[in-house]
Amino acid sequence: MINQFILSLISGIFIGGVAGYLGSLMLSKRMALVAGPLGHLTLPGIALALIYGFDISLGAFPFVILGIVLIWLFEARTKLPMEALTAIVFASGVAIAFFFLPIEQAETALVGDISKIQFKEAIITLILCLFILFLTKKIYPKITLINISEDLATTQKINVKKYNLIYLILIALIVALGVKIVGGLLTAAIVAIPASSARNLAKNLSQYKFLALIFGILSSAFGIFLSKLTFLPAGPLIIVVSAFIFLISAILKK
Repeated sequence: MINQFILSLISGIFIGGVAGYLGSLMLSKRMALVAGPLGHLTLPGIALALIYGFDISLGAFPFVILGIVLIWLFEARTKLPMEALTAIVFASGVAIAFFFLPIEQAETALVGDISKIQFKEAIITLILCLFILFLTKKIYPKITLINISEDLATTQKINVKKYNLIYLILIALIVALGVKIVGGLLTAAIVAIPASSARNLAKNLSQYKFLALIFGILSSAFGIFLSKLTFLPAGPLIIVVSAFIFLISAILKK
Protein backbone atom coordinates (compact mmCIF):
# COMPACT_ATOMS: atom_id res chain seq x y z
CA MET A 1 0.00 0.00 0.00
CA ILE A 2 1.29 3.45 -0.90
CA ASN A 3 2.44 5.54 2.05
CA GLN A 4 -0.18 8.06 3.24
CA PHE A 5 2.27 10.94 2.95
CA ILE A 6 3.08 10.04 -0.69
CA LEU A 7 -0.64 9.94 -1.50
CA SER A 8 -1.10 13.36 0.09
CA LEU A 9 1.90 14.78 -1.73
CA ILE A 10 0.93 13.50 -5.19
CA SER A 11 -2.70 14.60 -4.78
CA GLY A 12 -1.66 18.02 -3.49
CA ILE A 13 0.80 18.53 -6.36
CA PHE A 14 -1.85 17.71 -8.97
CA ILE A 15 -4.51 19.93 -7.36
CA GLY A 16 -2.08 22.82 -6.83
CA GLY A 17 -0.66 22.66 -10.35
CA VAL A 18 -4.04 22.51 -12.08
CA ALA A 19 -5.43 25.25 -9.80
CA GLY A 20 -2.51 27.49 -10.78
CA TYR A 21 -3.01 26.76 -14.49
CA LEU A 22 -6.75 27.46 -14.37
CA GLY A 23 -6.01 30.47 -12.18
CA SER A 24 -3.97 32.00 -15.01
CA LEU A 25 -7.16 32.08 -17.06
CA MET A 26 -9.27 33.32 -14.15
CA LEU A 27 -6.83 36.15 -13.41
CA SER A 28 -7.06 37.46 -16.96
CA LYS A 29 -10.86 37.43 -16.66
CA ARG A 30 -10.65 39.20 -13.28
CA MET A 31 -12.37 36.23 -11.66
CA ALA A 32 -9.64 34.88 -9.38
CA LEU A 33 -11.47 35.98 -6.23
CA VAL A 34 -14.66 34.22 -7.37
CA ALA A 35 -13.05 30.95 -6.23
CA GLY A 36 -13.15 32.26 -2.65
CA PRO A 37 -16.91 32.71 -2.39
CA LEU A 38 -17.40 29.42 -4.26
CA GLY A 39 -15.14 27.77 -1.70
CA HIS A 40 -17.37 29.11 1.05
CA LEU A 41 -20.34 27.73 -0.85
CA THR A 42 -18.90 24.22 -0.44
CA LEU A 43 -19.24 24.40 3.34
CA PRO A 44 -22.75 22.82 3.49
CA GLY A 45 -21.47 19.89 1.40
CA ILE A 46 -18.30 19.56 3.48
CA ALA A 47 -20.41 19.57 6.64
CA LEU A 48 -22.58 16.73 5.30
CA ALA A 49 -19.47 14.78 4.25
CA LEU A 50 -17.95 15.12 7.72
CA ILE A 51 -21.19 14.11 9.43
CA TYR A 52 -21.77 11.01 7.26
CA GLY A 53 -18.12 10.09 6.66
CA PHE A 54 -17.62 10.40 2.90
CA ASP A 55 -15.16 12.32 0.68
CA ILE A 56 -15.44 16.08 1.30
CA SER A 57 -14.93 16.86 -2.40
CA LEU A 58 -17.90 14.63 -3.21
CA GLY A 59 -19.95 16.58 -0.69
CA ALA A 60 -18.68 19.93 -1.93
CA PHE A 61 -19.20 19.37 -5.65
CA PRO A 62 -23.06 19.34 -5.83
CA PHE A 63 -23.27 22.56 -3.82
CA VAL A 64 -20.66 24.41 -5.84
CA ILE A 65 -22.21 23.18 -9.12
CA LEU A 66 -25.61 24.40 -7.94
CA GLY A 67 -24.05 27.75 -7.11
CA ILE A 68 -22.33 27.95 -10.52
CA VAL A 69 -25.58 27.17 -12.38
CA LEU A 70 -27.49 29.76 -10.34
CA ILE A 71 -24.80 32.38 -11.01
CA TRP A 72 -24.82 31.54 -14.73
CA LEU A 73 -28.64 31.75 -14.92
CA PHE A 74 -28.84 34.96 -12.86
CA GLU A 75 -26.12 36.59 -14.97
CA ALA A 76 -28.04 35.82 -18.17
CA ARG A 77 -31.29 37.02 -16.57
CA THR A 78 -30.21 40.13 -14.67
CA LYS A 79 -26.94 41.20 -16.40
CA LEU A 80 -25.53 41.94 -12.93
CA PRO A 81 -21.74 41.57 -12.47
CA MET A 82 -20.66 38.00 -11.71
CA GLU A 83 -18.90 39.20 -8.54
CA ALA A 84 -22.18 40.55 -7.13
CA LEU A 85 -24.11 37.39 -7.98
CA THR A 86 -21.37 35.21 -6.50
CA ALA A 87 -21.53 37.18 -3.25
CA ILE A 88 -25.30 36.65 -3.02
CA VAL A 89 -25.08 32.91 -3.65
CA PHE A 90 -22.07 32.22 -1.42
CA ALA A 91 -23.50 34.17 1.53
CA SER A 92 -26.61 32.00 1.38
CA GLY A 93 -24.48 28.85 1.33
CA VAL A 94 -22.39 29.89 4.32
CA ALA A 95 -25.50 30.76 6.32
CA ILE A 96 -26.98 27.32 5.62
CA ALA A 97 -23.70 25.56 6.52
CA PHE A 98 -23.57 26.98 10.02
CA PHE A 99 -26.91 25.38 10.86
CA PHE A 100 -25.36 21.90 10.89
CA LEU A 101 -21.53 22.16 10.59
CA PRO A 102 -20.02 20.11 13.48
CA ILE A 103 -17.99 22.53 15.60
CA GLU A 104 -15.39 19.89 16.46
CA GLN A 105 -14.72 19.37 12.74
CA ALA A 106 -14.85 23.03 11.73
CA GLU A 107 -11.06 23.21 11.24
CA THR A 108 -11.11 20.47 8.59
CA ALA A 109 -13.98 22.21 6.81
CA LEU A 110 -12.30 25.61 6.86
CA VAL A 111 -8.61 24.81 6.15
CA GLY A 112 -8.68 21.24 4.77
CA ASP A 113 -6.73 18.10 5.67
CA ILE A 114 -4.97 16.40 2.74
CA SER A 115 -3.12 14.05 5.12
CA LYS A 116 -6.18 11.80 5.48
CA ILE A 117 -6.77 11.21 1.76
CA GLN A 118 -7.36 7.55 0.83
CA PHE A 119 -6.00 5.65 -2.17
CA LYS A 120 -9.35 5.58 -4.02
CA GLU A 121 -9.90 9.29 -3.39
CA ALA A 122 -6.37 10.03 -4.64
CA ILE A 123 -6.95 8.13 -7.91
CA ILE A 124 -10.22 9.99 -8.54
CA THR A 125 -8.46 13.28 -7.73
CA LEU A 126 -5.67 12.60 -10.26
CA ILE A 127 -8.14 11.64 -13.00
CA LEU A 128 -10.23 14.78 -12.41
CA CYS A 129 -7.12 16.99 -12.34
CA LEU A 130 -5.96 15.62 -15.70
CA PHE A 131 -9.45 16.14 -17.11
CA ILE A 132 -9.55 19.76 -15.90
CA LEU A 133 -6.05 20.41 -17.29
CA PHE A 134 -6.93 18.93 -20.68
CA LEU A 135 -10.23 20.79 -21.01
CA THR A 136 -8.77 24.09 -19.78
CA LYS A 137 -6.02 23.81 -22.41
CA LYS A 138 -8.68 23.18 -25.09
CA ILE A 139 -10.85 26.18 -24.21
CA TYR A 140 -8.02 28.56 -23.26
CA PRO A 141 -7.81 30.40 -26.63
CA LYS A 142 -11.59 30.76 -26.87
CA ILE A 143 -12.04 32.04 -23.33
CA THR A 144 -9.13 34.43 -23.86
CA LEU A 145 -10.86 35.82 -26.95
CA ILE A 146 -14.17 36.08 -25.06
CA ASN A 147 -12.33 38.02 -22.35
CA ILE A 148 -11.08 40.49 -24.95
CA SER A 149 -14.41 40.95 -26.72
CA GLU A 150 -17.57 38.86 -26.69
CA ASP A 151 -18.67 40.49 -29.94
CA LEU A 152 -15.40 39.53 -31.61
CA ALA A 153 -15.75 35.97 -30.28
CA THR A 154 -19.26 35.78 -31.69
CA THR A 155 -18.02 36.84 -35.15
CA GLN A 156 -15.57 33.89 -34.91
CA LYS A 157 -18.61 31.61 -34.38
CA ILE A 158 -17.74 30.92 -30.74
CA ASN A 159 -20.76 30.07 -28.59
CA VAL A 160 -20.05 32.48 -25.71
CA LYS A 161 -22.71 31.10 -23.34
CA LYS A 162 -21.59 27.50 -23.85
CA TYR A 163 -17.92 28.23 -23.24
CA ASN A 164 -18.66 30.40 -20.23
CA LEU A 165 -20.66 27.52 -18.74
CA ILE A 166 -17.84 25.01 -19.41
CA TYR A 167 -15.41 27.46 -17.85
CA LEU A 168 -17.56 27.87 -14.74
CA ILE A 169 -17.93 24.09 -14.37
CA LEU A 170 -14.12 23.73 -14.48
CA ILE A 171 -13.88 26.34 -11.73
CA ALA A 172 -16.46 24.37 -9.73
CA LEU A 173 -14.41 21.18 -10.12
CA ILE A 174 -11.13 22.76 -9.01
CA VAL A 175 -12.85 24.43 -6.06
CA ALA A 176 -14.37 21.08 -5.01
CA LEU A 177 -10.94 19.44 -5.25
CA GLY A 178 -9.22 22.40 -3.60
CA VAL A 179 -11.17 21.95 -0.38
CA LYS A 180 -9.13 18.77 0.19
CA ILE A 181 -5.94 20.76 0.68
CA VAL A 182 -7.02 24.24 1.79
CA GLY A 183 -10.63 23.81 2.94
CA GLY A 184 -13.55 26.04 2.07
CA LEU A 185 -11.89 29.16 3.46
CA LEU A 186 -8.74 29.53 1.33
CA THR A 187 -9.64 28.27 -2.15
CA ALA A 188 -9.21 31.66 -3.83
CA ALA A 189 -5.54 31.68 -2.85
CA ILE A 190 -4.61 28.45 -4.65
CA VAL A 191 -5.80 29.86 -7.96
CA ALA A 192 -4.95 33.54 -7.52
CA ILE A 193 -1.48 33.58 -5.95
CA PRO A 194 0.40 31.22 -8.35
CA ALA A 195 -1.13 33.03 -11.33
CA SER A 196 -0.18 36.42 -9.88
CA SER A 197 3.41 35.25 -9.30
CA ALA A 198 3.55 33.95 -12.87
CA ARG A 199 2.29 37.24 -14.26
CA ASN A 200 5.08 39.08 -12.46
CA LEU A 201 7.76 37.02 -14.21
CA ALA A 202 6.30 35.86 -17.52
CA LYS A 203 7.29 37.53 -20.80
CA ASN A 204 4.58 35.91 -22.91
CA LEU A 205 1.38 33.86 -22.61
CA SER A 206 3.14 30.49 -22.83
CA GLN A 207 5.49 31.38 -19.99
CA TYR A 208 2.58 32.75 -17.98
CA LYS A 209 0.59 29.49 -18.19
CA PHE A 210 3.64 27.32 -17.52
CA LEU A 211 4.86 29.34 -14.54
CA ALA A 212 1.36 29.38 -12.99
CA LEU A 213 1.33 25.59 -13.20
CA ILE A 214 4.84 25.26 -11.72
CA PHE A 215 4.23 27.73 -8.90
CA GLY A 216 1.04 25.88 -7.97
CA ILE A 217 2.97 22.61 -7.83
CA LEU A 218 5.82 24.07 -5.78
CA SER A 219 3.47 25.72 -3.28
CA SER A 220 1.58 22.50 -2.63
CA ALA A 221 4.68 20.31 -2.48
CA PHE A 222 6.59 22.53 -0.05
CA GLY A 223 3.47 23.21 2.04
CA ILE A 224 2.80 19.47 2.48
CA PHE A 225 6.48 18.80 3.27
CA LEU A 226 6.46 21.54 5.91
CA SER A 227 3.26 20.11 7.36
CA LYS A 228 4.99 16.74 7.72
CA LEU A 229 7.91 18.37 9.52
CA THR A 230 6.03 20.81 11.75
CA PHE A 231 2.72 18.95 12.28
CA LEU A 232 0.89 22.15 11.36
CA PRO A 233 -2.11 22.04 8.95
CA ALA A 234 -0.99 21.73 5.32
CA GLY A 235 -3.59 24.17 3.93
CA PRO A 236 -2.34 27.37 5.60
CA LEU A 237 1.29 26.32 4.97
CA ILE A 238 0.59 25.91 1.25
CA ILE A 239 -0.81 29.45 1.15
CA VAL A 240 2.16 30.84 3.11
CA VAL A 241 4.63 29.18 0.69
CA SER A 242 2.62 30.50 -2.26
CA ALA A 243 2.66 34.02 -0.79
CA PHE A 244 6.44 33.73 -0.28
CA ILE A 245 6.90 32.80 -3.95
CA PHE A 246 4.77 35.80 -4.89
CA LEU A 247 6.97 38.06 -2.74
CA ILE A 248 10.09 36.82 -4.54
CA SER A 249 8.41 37.29 -7.94
CA ALA A 250 7.45 40.85 -6.98
CA ILE A 251 11.09 41.58 -6.06
CA LEU A 252 12.40 40.06 -9.31
CA LYS A 253 9.76 41.71 -11.49
CA LYS A 254 11.29 44.14 -14.01
